[in-house]
Amino acid sequence: MGEYESYVVIHNIAKRHNVGTLARSATAFGVSEVILVGRRDFNAFGGHGSTSYLRFRHFHSLFDARNFLKERDCDICGIEITDGAMAVNQHPFQKSTSFLLGNEGTGLSPKECEICDFFVYIPQYGFGTASLNVTVAAFIVLHHFGVWAGFSERIREGNKFIVAERPAKQGKRNYCTETEECIAGERKSRRENASNGFFDGSGNEDSCSNLLDALFTE
Repeated sequence: MGEYESYVVIHNIAKRHNVGTLARSATAFGVSEVILVGRRDFNAFGGHGSTSYLRFRHFHSLFDARNFLKERDCDICGIEITDGAMAVNQHPFQKSTSFLLGNEGTGLSPKECEICDFFVYIPQYGFGTASLNVTVAAFIVLHHFGVWAGFSERIREGNKFIVAERPAKQGKRNYCTETEECIAGERKSRRENASNGFFDGSGNEDSCSNLLDALFTE
């Protein structure tokens, strides 16, 4: 893709159809990986097959996801209308960046804000709505990052972009699989960092919010 990479972190999105649509945008705008925080399974409704072209990675906690991204020298950018946020059309990026989107109703939580290095917002010029749908916000921000990073435009044919050959199916559909070594490492990290406040201290690795239950399929 080039010198820079982009990532999308999915943690607290409430509406299940938004995940597949986010995956479609991630594919269109050259995202390297989609990071799931919480449960491993996901709903691909609205993705139109785009999830087959994406790499998914799973973490139990925001803390572990942050560590992974920092090991790759990646900034974490919160997409939120907040004090200190910079307009996305100013392209305030400096290196590879991971984008964390807020919940549709409540925005980014305090714990999500804690792991962010900076924030961007999308300027609006009309007066009929307070904010954009989370998937629309993702479209705009990922496109701006691709322009800034100098991603190469995909080849077109007629009135469509050419879609690559679908990769061979690997693992369970709509489920993020990992090696035993990776899972063991995450469990160790959870035990060592149980006091940092980034995940449920109950010791239940499958615990998640009601919002995540609404997001992911059984």
